[in-house]
Amino acid sequence: MNKHFEDAQYYLKRAGETAKKGVVEELEPIQDRIDNLTGGDDEAEPEASRLADIRADLKELQGKAEGEAKEAIADAREKIETYRQTEA
Repeated sequence: MNKHFEDAQYYLKRAGETAKKGVVEELEPIQDRIDNLTGGDDEAEPEASRLADIRADLKELQGKAEGEAKEAIADAREKIETYRQTEA
């Protein structure tokens, strides 16, 4: 494989890993909230409305994170394409 392709593959992998870390960081407060609500085995289940709110928050954050990850990958691809065109 050409060195440029190897470099591009490396940077795309790094972009994906960074996006994943960003998603985890964005979801941390929600995870903490869930942990607080489900803290003990002897505690009752959280109220249905609270659980629905948390699920809605998670769904929203998931969509946001997916969009940001796709955008980051698209930007990386665009930069690679621009680089290829200027080097040709």
